[in-house]
Amino acid sequence: MDTKIITPFSRRNFLAAGAGIITASIFSPFSIALGKPKERLGIALVGLGYYSTDLLAPALQKTKNCYLAGIVTGTPDKAETWKKKYNIPDKNIYNYKNFDSIANNPDIDVVYIVLPPSMHKEFVIRAAKAGKHVFCEKPMALNVQECEEMIKVCKDNKRSLSIGYRCQHDPNTQEYMRIAKEKALGNVQLISCAAGYKESRADNWKVKKSMGGGAMYDMGVYALQGARLAAGAEPISVTAEIVINRPEIFKDADEITHFQLQFPGGTVANCTGSHGISTNFLKVNYDKGTLYMDSFSAYTGNKGYSTLGEINFPVDNQQAKQMDEDALAIMQSKPVLVPGEEGMRDIRIVQAIYQAAQTGKSVKIG
Repeated sequence: MDTKIITPFSRRNFLAAGAGIITASIFSPFSIALGKPKERLGIALVGLGYYSTDLLAPALQKTKNCYLAGIVTGTPDKAETWKKKYNIPDKNIYNYKNFDSIANNPDIDVVYIVLPPSMHKEFVIRAAKAGKHVFCEKPMALNVQECEEMIKVCKDNKRSLSIGYRCQHDPNTQEYMRIAKEKALGNVQLISCAAGYKESRADNWKVKKSMGGGAMYDMGVYALQGARLAAGAEPISVTAEIVINRPEIFKDADEITHFQLQFPGGTVANCTGSHGISTNFLKVNYDKGTLYMDSFSAYTGNKGYSTLGEINFPVDNQQAKQMDEDALAIMQSKPVLVPGEEGMRDIRIVQAIYQAAQTGKSVKIG
């Protein structure tokens, strides 16, 4: 039997240790009575549209490190429906006006912003100031300045900010990222990538530019992510073209955006983000082989193959995996997989793409 030797504490050591425990309990957001950490983080969904209703809420029934603790909605009928379906207590149900009082609710550790992009900045900042960690759906914001403000407020309040790029949590995506990083098939030469579906709702925010609508912000970000991650590098310039085939629906937002990214070393990526064509694929030509993913950014069933073999890592639920991994990172005080800086990188390029389409010229990406 092992014997433990206990060294007596001096009064000074005892006081120092006690002060350390008190300090840790004050500054750790996951401490509860007696200094015991939470086993699961409570998440409040802000905005109860399709993505929250059909994907995030069901996913939160499968998560191990977090759970659905609360909701924020401007529609009383939705609040009542969710309350009954998920057994959410009244004290964890908020609207957009009383949202800031969420600061006083220890049940909620993370606020997940699932609103139109034009509202992301406001609610990320309000959540961070309320002392809550933040998950924010893509696209992160309307412009780089908004991204910078969001990142700063989260850092100032010592809160984590994660962008909802579920695909980066998908092992199929991680495989083509690995191939690029390790140069397993040599250097990347040419990338072709497209993501899109046919949007026909004339009254939806996705066709309203002022709300962050448009093909590039919505589906184009997937194609942009596919190109960047497959290249394993950041683009240095871009050319672009916007196509509108249904002006009665796309009155001020882009329906289809084609863009070509130039990377260091001569790598080129031809990409499309679309609200007019259903498409989802990624093809990469290396100097020692090829890779093809179809689909590459769907909610389920992403798979493909390369010269090295099949790429098919089934994922039970992307959203559950994303939220579980981000929640665990927060509990362990580790960096989240996709921080705000990653979302801002995409927005900087999106702005350059719109500029290139408007001017008809190549635009450098700073």
